[in-house]
Amino acid sequence: MFDILMYLFENYIHSDMEVVVNHDELTDELTRAGFHRQEIHKALAWLERLADLQDSQLKPYLNKSPNSSTRVFTAEEVARLDCSSRGFLMYLENLGVLDFSTREMVIDRVMELDMPQFTLDDLKWVVLMVLFNVPGHEEAYDQMEGLLFEEPEGLLH
Repeated sequence: MFDILMYLFENYIHSDMEVVVNHDELTDELTRAGFHRQEIHKALAWLERLADLQDSQLKPYLNKSPNSSTRVFTAEEVARLDCSSRGFLMYLENLGVLDFSTREMVIDRVMELDMPQFTLDDLKWVVLMVLFNVPGHEEAYDQMEGLLFEEPEGLLH
């Protein structure tokens, strides 16, 4: 599923091509690219739920952004997000790349990924996908992209 998300992100993010919004056409394109239909449906559902997170009535904790927040992770989140991943989220929040709501969206999307192992590099891509899909966060997206691709030695974190 994550490979499909990466395929879509990489093929449409810097492309002048219009994003295919017809579910059947997109499924056919992904099938031609070699992905299995079951995984395609999971990936498309993941993207739909990402779009749904922008509806404040769906996730009440996204309604207001507190001035500062302490995030307590559940046991399931700790199992999926290791110490370096949780630290990276805090780092991005301190830089202003993530705010309260986008941080929660990232965590929500990570928890829905169907993959046995999840790495810090995977988290970085999820952050980019979330920021790309949330209107009004273009500057944060650019900053995150710069952190990942323009730093000669990589992130300091």
